[in-house]
Amino acid sequence: MNMDFIEALHELEKGRGISAEILFEAIEAALISAYKKNFGSLQNVRVLIDRMTGEFKVFARKTIVENVEDSRTQVSLDDAQKINPSYQLEDIVEYEVTPRDFGRIAAQTAKQVVVQRIREAERGMIYDEYVNREGDIVTGVVQRYEQKNVIVDLGKVEAVLPAQEQIPGEVYQSFERIKTYVVEVKKTTKGPQIMLSRTHPGLIKRLFELEVPEIHDGVVEIKGVSREAGARSKIAVYSRDSNVDPVGACVGPKGTRVQTIVTELKGEKIDIVNFSTDPHEFVANALSPAKVVGVYPKTNEKVAVVVVPDYQLSLAIGKEGQNARLAAKLTGWKIDIKSESQAVALNLVSENPEDGGENFEDYGEYEEYMEYDEFADIDQSQDDEQEYVEDESALDNDDTNEFQNSDEYNEESIKQLSDQDMDDILDWVSEDDLNETITSEKK
Repeated sequence: MNMDFIEALHELEKGRGISAEILFEAIEAALISAYKKNFGSLQNVRVLIDRMTGEFKVFARKTIVENVEDSRTQVSLDDAQKINPSYQLEDIVEYEVTPRDFGRIAAQTAKQVVVQRIREAERGMIYDEYVNREGDIVTGVVQRYEQKNVIVDLGKVEAVLPAQEQIPGEVYQSFERIKTYVVEVKKTTKGPQIMLSRTHPGLIKRLFELEVPEIHDGVVEIKGVSREAGARSKIAVYSRDSNVDPVGACVGPKGTRVQTIVTELKGEKIDIVNFSTDPHEFVANALSPAKVVGVYPKTNEKVAVVVVPDYQLSLAIGKEGQNARLAAKLTGWKIDIKSESQAVALNLVSENPEDGGENFEDYGEYEEYMEYDEFADIDQSQDDEQEYVEDESALDNDDTNEFQNSDEYNEESIKQLSDQDMDDILDWVSEDDLNETITSEKK
């Protein structure tokens, strides 16, 4: 070996990013293998390469024992002390045994070992680089499809985007650049295996960190993400700085920041809501874009009844329950959505404006309601309807008697009634009384 060889190793260090020391160790291991193959497989040897000159030497290592049984691996104490009087039993003595033509044999034998070590070193470096990027976002180029899996080139290594981690309906073109989330990095005999995802909620979080400087700087925090890939996502944000609007920061000027993320996700809708430690406020925010009339939480069971206007019930629930489902994932609360009319029927809220729309505060009445089975709504509504009919019937009788005894119920009033007025009072006056009044009018 000479200086040209040393320079070549340093060039490999620069080009491949592999430490020259690793290459030296690989070559030394290769030379040991070559020596044992050609000059004695039972010998214990060590190869040393001078890092400055490239000169190498082979040393036979022997253990000092009292009685020598194998001269290839053992030496007596007397012979060892002839070399150095300080040697003791069990010490290791080294003898230089470098063959004259060892350089040619070593070059032929060590080639594959050196190449293999270089590959292993590269794989180890790639693994060390990407194992620390689990849970991070990477940009790659789509290479090809293997069955339903997509192979993505990350530069130094190819990664796999499995079919179950692809956004439904999304098609990837060759040489298209896509952003993906690193789910897992495994070390295998063929090198590191990197698993990617386009459906993981962490992808949304990382994309916002890239696009929103306030999140990257820590001014705005992402408190939670819920996602149904390809359809809709919800993200809860919070800022300790009262002068910073977290939602506005994520949306960006004229919506440019969030629009960049939506474009990357091929049109997936994203709702950005304010986080709050108050469950009333947080649950109401999470159901955006629906407007909420009231939230009635049951803290010990993390269940909340949410009352919305009648015309916004379908919006609050969402297509196939998507909006309510995402809100429940985001908040960690089980959410039961009721319209105002349903809430009134269940005595959750009062029709009287003076009550402020709320009929209770401690959630006690709703606790009884939660004990019913899945048909509780129907049974309760039927009971309430029956009570309403009975109350209405009693009210009709009272009002009829009151109207009949009043001064306005006379012949002169009947003369002035129009046809529409007559229809209006049919529900208040019995048929016999009306016939009697008409007969009196004719006379």
